Amino acid sequence: MAITKDKKNQLVADLNGLLSDAKMTVFAQYQGLTVADMQDLRARAREAGVKIRVVKNRLVKVAMNEIAVYKDADTSGLTGQLLYAVSSEDEVAPAQVLDKFAREHDALSLKGAFSGEGKSLSEDEVKSLAQLPSKDQLIGQVVAMLESGLNDVTNALSGNLHGLLDGVLAKATN
Repeated sequence: MAITKDKKNQLVADLNGLLSDAKMTVFAQYQGLTVADMQDLRARAREAGVKIRVVKNRLVKVAMNEIAVYKDADTSGLTGQLLYAVSSEDEVAPAQVLDKFAREHDALSLKGAFSGEGKSLSEDEVKSLAQLPSKDQLIGQVVAMLESGLNDVTNALSGNLHGLLDGVLAKATN
């Protein structure tokens, strides 16, 4: 059954909102995934703050043409049965979710991505991004690194202070 023009316009409007706020949009071929696999993928994506959409490529291209950032993006890779993973919060989350799922399910294969700035990314670039730590993990690593220097200084100063106090105590008891 064909989709009505009103429904197509609504889908394009929804995609406009989704893509306008996106920090990263990753697309992958999903031919051969079962309904249960798709439900599992959507659940994992939801946990990571990623939205999964299965939409006709032509409608995605129409939506991208209406967004200034994506007007010049290379959309030649948008062929076949594709699903789109979009995140408005984390740049690498869509790549991580799809890459991990693709390693467990041969029916899913990454094809490329679009950055929030409208740059087209290849499959290899997406896989490289998937190996990066998430934003929260990076923040935690920076905080731990900053905190470790502070702890080292505090420990050094307290060690010298303990030595001084031990020396004063030894003199006082003699």
